[in-house]
Amino acid sequence: MRLLVRFMGFLFAAGTVVFLVGVAGVAGAIWHFSKDLPDYSQLQDYEPPVMTRVHASDGALLGEYSKERRLYLPIQAVPKLVINAFLAAEDKNFYEHGGIDYQGMARAAILYAQNYGSNRRPQGASTITQQVAKNFLLTNEVSFSRKIKEALLAMRIERAYSKDRILELYLNEIYLGLGAYGIAAASLVYFDKSVNELTIAEASYLAALPKAPAALHPVRNRDRAIERRNYVIDRLLENGWIKQADADKARKEALNVTSRSNGAHIFAGEYFAEEVRRDIFERYGEKKLYEGGLSVRTTLDPKIQVMARKTMAAGLVNYDEAQGWRGPVQKLAIAGDWGVKLADVKSLSDISPWRMAVVLETSDQSARIGFQPGRELGGAVSKERQTGIITMDGVRWAKSKGKAPTAVAQVLQPGDVIYADPLVNKDGSAVEGQYRLRQLPEVSGAMVVMDPWTGRVLAMVGGFSFDQSQFNRATQAYRQPGSSFKPIVYSSALDNGYTPSTTVIDAPIEIDQGQGAGVWRPENYSTGKYYGPTTLRNALQRSLNTVTVRLAQDIGMPLVGEYAKRFGVYDELPNYLSYALGAGETTVMRMVTAYSMFANGGRRVKPTLIDRIQDRYGHTIFKHDQRECRGCDAPGGWKNQAEPQLVDRREQVLDPMTAYQITEMMEGVVQRGTATVVKEVGKPIAGKTGTTNDEKDVWFIGFSPDIAVGVYMGFDKPRNMGRAATGGHIAAPIARDFLKLALADKPPTPFKVPAGIKLIRVDAKSGMRAGPGEGGNTILEAFKPGTAPPENYSVIGVADADGRSPSPGPQPSQSQQPDGSNVFLRPFGLY
Repeated sequence: MRLLVRFMGFLFAAGTVVFLVGVAGVAGAIWHFSKDLPDYSQLQDYEPPVMTRVHASDGALLGEYSKERRLYLPIQAVPKLVINAFLAAEDKNFYEHGGIDYQGMARAAILYAQNYGSNRRPQGASTITQQVAKNFLLTNEVSFSRKIKEALLAMRIERAYSKDRILELYLNEIYLGLGAYGIAAASLVYFDKSVNELTIAEASYLAALPKAPAALHPVRNRDRAIERRNYVIDRLLENGWIKQADADKARKEALNVTSRSNGAHIFAGEYFAEEVRRDIFERYGEKKLYEGGLSVRTTLDPKIQVMARKTMAAGLVNYDEAQGWRGPVQKLAIAGDWGVKLADVKSLSDISPWRMAVVLETSDQSARIGFQPGRELGGAVSKERQTGIITMDGVRWAKSKGKAPTAVAQVLQPGDVIYADPLVNKDGSAVEGQYRLRQLPEVSGAMVVMDPWTGRVLAMVGGFSFDQSQFNRATQAYRQPGSSFKPIVYSSALDNGYTPSTTVIDAPIEIDQGQGAGVWRPENYSTGKYYGPTTLRNALQRSLNTVTVRLAQDIGMPLVGEYAKRFGVYDELPNYLSYALGAGETTVMRMVTAYSMFANGGRRVKPTLIDRIQDRYGHTIFKHDQRECRGCDAPGGWKNQAEPQLVDRREQVLDPMTAYQITEMMEGVVQRGTATVVKEVGKPIAGKTGTTNDEKDVWFIGFSPDIAVGVYMGFDKPRNMGRAATGGHIAAPIARDFLKLALADKPPTPFKVPAGIKLIRVDAKSGMRAGPGEGGNTILEAFKPGTAPPENYSVIGVADADGRSPSPGPQPSQSQQPDGSNVFLRPFGLY
């Protein structure tokens, strides 16, 4: 008995020693691994990289920019279903444990011992808190030291933060495949839904992804993905978080993921979205753009953008097809599976309804074509093969060397890779199964649509296809505006003593350029026709170059340059008379902004694509509208006080009466001048055409009381567009088609007459006051106070009997253009 007592005492002593040694060992290990633990307090102020989202003016998503595609959701915004799905998949006892699941750790240890030496990855037993510690503060190293640090951090995190805060960090940080970080982004990427719209099956699939997002790919590994999803559904049922009927229904639900549509594609706004991206980058830098979680509300109107894209593309295609067929995109061997071969050919993704196709067989009357197959989410080529027929009606436009085809086989051959879109009848209905041959236009151009009162850009088209070329011709292409610059010259004259009825001689003029440069003889295009004494109104309507040169010479090019700078057309304008005819280079955006100042009564507007920008917390950090609103923040609600007032302190760059005069003169350009095609809109429209030297560029800039639009067209590498290529014949019809759509539901609102303007009836030709009861060719003309039309007139611009006019400096040579919009180029090296 004594021996037994001694033995038990020995065991107790030995056990005590072992226990104390074990405690000391554990304490030492904790002390050792705790020495270099990361500072977990940084989680308190953690700001994960969040993508910037860009929205159209109606709130529709236009674009997303990020390095990690993530939207941050506070835990209060996460549905209970989604929370339960992740708890069922990852840590069902999350709200009960203190950061470590001891049973799970024991289970993982047993499995590790069983699999030791098999090179199999050890099974984890990490709680959500441990995963937060690993994802935020540690590495993915597979080792016992990392697991110990992870456990220590988890316990500290549990003591420092609430369960909801820990779960919020986890649900927003985890990677869920396909470039999506966090549940909000994953819900959009996989299902194009917000988290509030997810079904049980969809939430369960997302909850299955954290362990192995690549191995559970919804297309490449569909069976395994469904198996894991159903496992999560079973855990939800087992935990009592869903009902049996809901679980049965969820298991049967197909795993259908949705390829999320690009908002910019939907609205044909790729050029607009890219311009916004560049703007944000310049304002805030790369980190803020791709990680700052900015919310950007742009000025883009999706409906107007679609109209602009449709009409601009049609204008480019119509011009290009008139030049004839240039041949297929490339040739392709069609033996075997032509679909796989065609799928590897790069096609443009933003020119719907055009589709790439390959010609399979041809005859005199038709050609059978096969369309490029799509790709599944995993990248595999779709097995579906679609075909169609191109008949003679679909190739009738495809002239070769000026001759129209008489057979389809003259245009298309088997193996030709082409573009085609549905053939439509005259009433706009599609012809079943038949398609029309298309070709990508060589010519390019741009359109800008603006609210003239605010400078808000409502639509922008920077070319035929953003996928083909990201060069934005609306903002980056500096081209000569030709005669569309003349209203700047005329407005500077009207602002300095001239009237629309002022008469200037339209006759040949010679200007000595000096320094051996010879004589400059600007001409009108109209086959050498001159009109003699001509009012400024008629000169602008006919786009007479000699009148514009005489006017610019009389008021001085420095004054014209000052007005060009005021309107933002040029930063600096050289003092050469040729620049009065649009020889300088500018952009469509600048020209539309300048014309907007005519439309709004002479107020400066700054073009903008962005209304406001908010940071990730909803604080506004930029707002375009800087007008002061007096009375908008009155405390205590409505108390019969005066209504709020907007105080507009924008600079007045042009006298409102001058703005109205030049507007009325440009309305005459549409009604009786070089832009009469725009008259078909049937609403008050003012504008001006422009054509540059050798017909290289064509323009039309115009506006109604509420919308301004500018159209430019030309080759990226400038070359002659043809003798009939003028602003009035090519650019103006595009603007007409757009304005018909944009103003279809708008009343025909006239331009507002400013205070002080007097409307006096004058003879349309001479500009002199019409007599009592005089009918015939008379119009109402706008005059400022004290500038009533004269009973007779004097003529400016004739310096001597030979028509020679002195010049303050040398002038470049020029050539004549179809709409009278000549451009003069200063010879290189002379000045």
